[in-house]
Amino acid sequence: MRGDTRIRAVSDAHFDLAAGECLALVGESGCGKSVLASALLGLLPGNAETAGSALLGAGQGGSDGAIDLLAAGERTLAGAVRGRRIGLVPQSPAAHLTPVRTVRSQLEETVRELTGVRKAQARSAAEGAAERAAFPADHLDRYPHELSGGLAQRAATALALIGDAPLLLADEPTTGLDRDLVDRTVDELKRHTGDSRALLMITHDLAAAERIADRIAVMYAGRIVELADAAAFFGSPGPRHPYARGLLNALPEREFTPIPGMPPELGALPEGCAFAPRCTLRTEACEALPALDEGVACHHALEAQRA
Repeated sequence: MRGDTRIRAVSDAHFDLAAGECLALVGESGCGKSVLASALLGLLPGNAETAGSALLGAGQGGSDGAIDLLAAGERTLAGAVRGRRIGLVPQSPAAHLTPVRTVRSQLEETVRELTGVRKAQARSAAEGAAERAAFPADHLDRYPHELSGGLAQRAATALALIGDAPLLLADEPTTGLDRDLVDRTVDELKRHTGDSRALLMITHDLAAAERIADRIAVMYAGRIVELADAAAFFGSPGPRHPYARGLLNALPEREFTPIPGMPPELGALPEGCAFAPRCTLRTEACEALPALDEGVACHHALEAQRA
């Protein structure tokens, strides 16, 4: 709720994520990407409501032993999920770092809490996590306020890598980093995934997504409008949704053509396709809300791909 207005921040988000896989969730600011991440971790505001299910640990054999993140209580989320089964690289790292403690002390405490090692062993493990996240060793004894935005991001990444959680949720993990550090950071996240862990990366950086993602989920106005194999999305045949194609065409290395218009307010979504007012292919059919059918929610997907 925003005042007396009900906001549908995320609707009909359906996807799965297997061990060893990276799914990149992309879209413009305000489309609901970070809200979805907060819902998975139970970090939504108190007046937020969720429906449906989000099963963590549901393999091909079914949902036995899985945790429904949307139904789990705070005790379960805090004691068994956050840090242990889901590692988080937050969008605003400065807000997640304790301001009165050094980076080293926070890393060592996290090591002891999540792995149970002794204090003497925690030091080397903390330094190893910092190295994996490209955090400089000579900054470990600094406090968060002494770090640049990029260094704070790397410190938060190091914290997230410590527990070797089966799912890593990275919310804009490359914010404030130059291109070389972007590549190094996403490569480390990919290495962390390996064959046994999954990575959900929320990003505006399509180059980073292309570098490491196996699949791409495109979100617009709170809904996933395309879910595609990354190689097909960035290569041939390319995106099938007009909005997804517009995102790629707006890149400087491509056509550098902006998408006309502005996204709708989530509190005033139309009944039909939310992208229709910005779409050159819109027809009367777009007055009906398209379902995510065969990986794309568009009445004119074939036309968009041909275009």
